[in-house]
Amino acid sequence: MKPVFEKVPRRDWESFHCEVVHGPDYGTRWHFHPEYQITLAIRSRGHRVVGDNISPLRDGDLVVLGSNLPHVWHQDEVAGASVDAIIVRFTDSFLGSDFMNLPEMENVKSLLRRSARGLEVKGATRADITARMRRMADATGLTRVVEMLGILDTLARSKDLNTLASASYEPALHSGDQDRMQRVVDHIHQNLTEDIDRKQLAKLAHLSEGAFSRFFRSRTGKTVPEYINEVRIGRACRMIAEDQQNITDIALDCGYRNLANFNRRFREVVGSTPREYRAQMRVLGGGR
Repeated sequence: MKPVFEKVPRRDWESFHCEVVHGPDYGTRWHFHPEYQITLAIRSRGHRVVGDNISPLRDGDLVVLGSNLPHVWHQDEVAGASVDAIIVRFTDSFLGSDFMNLPEMENVKSLLRRSARGLEVKGATRADITARMRRMADATGLTRVVEMLGILDTLARSKDLNTLASASYEPALHSGDQDRMQRVVDHIHQNLTEDIDRKQLAKLAHLSEGAFSRFFRSRTGKTVPEYINEVRIGRACRMIAEDQQNITDIALDCGYRNLANFNRRFREVVGSTPREYRAQMRVLGGGR
């Protein structure tokens, strides 16, 4: 994948990295890095994977990631759909090695510790951070640093943060994993409507079936069937929320040949039936 970033990468005279993404996808793969990350999906259709959490992407999605937490934002190939996002990456020493040791930064240090499992930002905090990140993307110099500090302060004091990855998630990370995982994840995403063969996935990873199953679970925290099911249900959630198709057609478009099986799998992941979920979305959307 080639990157679609509009902003240039962090330069030597910049203390942290702020990118504006605009294009057909995020231009990234399943990966991890030592920097903390804040991702604002201004406009996006697809799903994100944070550790062992898989969730549908909707406009305005805002997430804080801890250091070395595996993740990927996957944009669905929907006609006319594109990505608009702002991504910030920073280290805990972006303003100097002693800055985080100031007593005023104690709440921020706590926030960064909590971000080890990923944090979804909701409610009024999301609206506040969205406005700040939009301003920061256009700012330069000290103004941009001030906005960044305001973002961290607001997040550190907020109660609108939901943890994403499970408490038991402890991935086995190796630098050579990313290309191998990318081939597997790409194949899954590109073939969601088809039967996905574990033997083919193992072949893409250049592993035996048994070794591949262990490899995949140690990196994602899920078995292959669990991962595929949650990606499919995440896609279904997005389609149901958009309210453009009937439930049977959505089930087929997400790879389920049997409506009863789709309803059962949906309830397992979401906690409600597809029809109940649609009713909830209509209420939240003002009766659309």
